[in-house]
Amino acid sequence: MAINLVRIDDRLIHGQVATTWVNVKNIEQILLISDKLKSDPVQQKIVMMTAPAGIKVLVFDVEKFISVYQTTEIKKRTMLILTNSTDVLRLLEGGVKFDHLNVGGMRLQGDRVQYTKALSATQEEKEAFLKIADMGVDIEVQMVPNDPPVKIEQIFTGGGK
Repeated sequence: MAINLVRIDDRLIHGQVATTWVNVKNIEQILLISDKLKSDPVQQKIVMMTAPAGIKVLVFDVEKFISVYQTTEIKKRTMLILTNSTDVLRLLEGGVKFDHLNVGGMRLQGDRVQYTKALSATQEEKEAFLKIADMGVDIEVQMVPNDPPVKIEQIFTGGGK
């Protein structure tokens, strides 16, 4: 299996992704998984322009990626980027397999509560994180590789608001 990093980052591809995670994990392709992005061709073009040189970038909605995952072997070293925990939970429930989730950023917006500088979540998103952890996935909040990773359980039980 060539999924080398599953990351939540609501900014999708940006400097930290392009310059650090791609290099540290030796990524060959980035798959952006977002129903909202898939339905917005203008935003897709903008995101594609931010991709690092030589890195293939594809956009899928959640259900399409689950379907592709079930029928296609991923051969390139791949990073999945999603924007929220509820979509990550949908992937897992759809049969996509991975054992580690990196949370790089979910900004404070709408009815999200801020837990750390990098992590804000609605009650539904918090519950999705807890379900993901209950499924055996190790969840760490870590914006860049040099930052010390913080376990999500620590944030929700005592490290945040």
